[in-house]
Amino acid sequence: MLKNSSILVTGGTGSFGHSFVPMTLARYNPHRLVIFSRDEMKQWEMAKLYAADPRVRFFIGDVRDKDRLARALDGIDYVVHAAATKIVPTAEYNPFECVKTNIMGAMNLIDVCIDRGVKRVVALSTDKASSPANLYGATKLASDKLFIAGNSYSGNRDTRFAVVRYGNVMGSRGSVIPFFLTQRGKGALPITDPRMTRFMITLEQGVELVWHAFDDMIGGEIYVKKIPSMKVTDIALAVDPGARHEVVGIRPGEKLHEQMISQEDAAHTYEYEGHYKVLPAIHNWSQDPERISGGRPVLADFSYCSDNNPEWMSIEALAAWIESNREKIGRI
Repeated sequence: MLKNSSILVTGGTGSFGHSFVPMTLARYNPHRLVIFSRDEMKQWEMAKLYAADPRVRFFIGDVRDKDRLARALDGIDYVVHAAATKIVPTAEYNPFECVKTNIMGAMNLIDVCIDRGVKRVVALSTDKASSPANLYGATKLASDKLFIAGNSYSGNRDTRFAVVRYGNVMGSRGSVIPFFLTQRGKGALPITDPRMTRFMITLEQGVELVWHAFDDMIGGEIYVKKIPSMKVTDIALAVDPGARHEVVGIRPGEKLHEQMISQEDAAHTYEYEGHYKVLPAIHNWSQDPERISGGRPVLADFSYCSDNNPEWMSIEALAAWIESNREKIGRI
């Protein structure tokens, strides 16, 4: 589907973009892959990596600016929406800015994608959008709903929207593993709460989920990959087995456990071999055989949370992953 196409990634200089771009270039050989973001320094640094590749283009812009999006999306076939204000405490203390980017930016993108005749749009979401307990999660829930409704908003046009949702990305900038690595050897690691659990997904798995969404989507689906969980104390042990743990308390808006599918969504959720799919309740789309496509309905009391997950990553497995990925952890 993506072969020889024109693709644009909003927020493409972030951790996701740094994995999506080389993987997609290698697998699909698109005609054009556009990185759309507002940080000129990150674009400058990333552009150096692709200076000899005419397929990769860079476009300064902000999803808050509808006119700039209209210019950037001219001739684009597929869009991955990764732009977001996503640091939980930052969103709590800067709520107006978070709403402008995560909600108003989503509205702008949906409108322009429909007007420009984009074929498919996949928006990146987060576990925090499921039963949100913080502003970031609330804005991403609103964004998810906007992208789902975009499929009816587009009317007779062919533009279709879907969402992928995943939790803690292993080794990404601002995540717990690179932070713990900066503290390794100092004798102690700060632990928010010893009961805390997190989902564990690699950037490569996140990219593959986006590819699957593009290939599978009819419109309005939320894709959730099956991934393992870990206790935060076990993550700390994998990074620095000899360090003591200092409990510092949960940050404003932070959850004890991650949740990607709530019990309220169970009635519209289907299970597949490697993922779940939450279908829209609107227009009776959750009963559409084409969207269900061989999925098995989950139980009525089903929820997918990091503490009730049947699959767990071992300390040894994470330690081995850290050792083999040391060069890139925290750098993208």
